[in-house]
Amino acid sequence: MNAVLQQALGRLGPLSPQLRDAMEYGLTQGGKRVRPMLVYATAGLAEDADPAAADAAAAAIECIHAYSLIHDDLPAMDNDDLRRGQPTVHKAFDEATAILAGDALQTLAFELLSNAEGRLPAERRLQLVQELATASGYGGMCGGQALDIYHEGRQIEAATLETIHRHKTGALIRAAVRMGALCSVSVQPEELDALSRYAEAIGLAFQVQDDILDITASTETLGKTRGKDLEQQKSTYPALLGLDGARALADRLHNDALAALAGLSYNTDTLEAFAHYIVQREY
Repeated sequence: MNAVLQQALGRLGPLSPQLRDAMEYGLTQGGKRVRPMLVYATAGLAEDADPAAADAAAAAIECIHAYSLIHDDLPAMDNDDLRRGQPTVHKAFDEATAILAGDALQTLAFELLSNAEGRLPAERRLQLVQELATASGYGGMCGGQALDIYHEGRQIEAATLETIHRHKTGALIRAAVRMGALCSVSVQPEELDALSRYAEAIGLAFQVQDDILDITASTETLGKTRGKDLEQQKSTYPALLGLDGARALADRLHNDALAALAGLSYNTDTLEAFAHYIVQREY
């Protein structure tokens, strides 16, 4: 994955070295790489999956994720100084450069998808672009982030919290799984539906576990500031359900994910392992 990302950055040219450096800093400073790995894991289900399309999809979704984190850390959003154990982009560079780095990574994602070489038909490549655009914008990540900010300091119900996180966090995870599947022309609609149900379950479970870790893990382990959600008066699953209730929800979602995979004829061992990882991770 890192090699694909470095190749993409290497093609940017000499126009603005500081901007390129900020993009690289935000994109390659560690991270779990959950979304690109889901692209590869799902693409690997079908023998006819196009490796070039999978590389482009994995790199594109990581660019979107990195941009979202850069902007999320800004003073106008979460105002965080630490990300992945390192100073956030606006601290390592400056606020204007961080904004532009996020903007440029967002557009780089769609450049990678539209320019991808390989054997995937143009219609399928357009589907990849549509999946990522929908998951990233108003109806996905950005919309969920806006709801999250709006509801800071407010008492909300479980249904509203679920809506926030199915968009803010879950939309890109769902897109990663679907984009991996769409790297094959043989995937059937019912198979894509089952994979979508799997992704929706692990996407919400990922956020539930994040909320749990924000309370139970240390800043050093997390690589970001512990207790930030509590400080900003955000609604979280432990706050709403209690720690034991949040853990029970994560377990239920984990089981929902495995059930969604049960009817598929593919070898889903890797996706099952991902579902286990989501609820067992410690950072």
